[in-house]
Amino acid sequence: MHECLDHMDEGIGRVSEIFPDLPVQEVVLTRLLLLVGGTLLGELESKLKPHGLNDSDFRTLMMIYSSPTGSATPTELCEYAQQGATNMTRIANVLVKGGLITRATSAEDRRRVVLSITTAGKRLVRKILPPLFPNVHGAFASLSAADKRTLDRLLRQIAVNIDTLTQPDAGP
Repeated sequence: MHECLDHMDEGIGRVSEIFPDLPVQEVVLTRLLLLVGGTLLGELESKLKPHGLNDSDFRTLMMIYSSPTGSATPTELCEYAQQGATNMTRIANVLVKGGLITRATSAEDRRRVVLSITTAGKRLVRKILPPLFPNVHGAFASLSAADKRTLDRLLRQIAVNIDTLTQPDAGP
């Protein structure tokens, strides 16, 4: 990983010579976030693959699992999972086919669909999650509790900044 980081720094340095206005520190931080996120995602997906799931599938299953009612509508899931309607339909189909969730019409509004976790879905979550804990702990092992709180606060600030930039009325 050190070699990869050195290569990244050297490459960004060369680009900054060509583009003197390049926001070097922000580019480095962006690349680090992408590198760390990509590595964590790759590790997670390798653990999910034997269960026939990818990150989007598992994230959706976890949102349904963690909801107070054990259910959610596709619209709610699209918003929180940052997925489009077409991809959410694909994800729901995978989870329904795997027996992890059910799809039913809402009793209150027959136009709405409700996705609910099954006993098999709950069992799979209980099987998948605990083996992930050591890697999650290990990724943050060298950080103090204060470091983790600071990182949490800073990443949330960046998320809000990005959200503000992507709003339709955001402009210069």
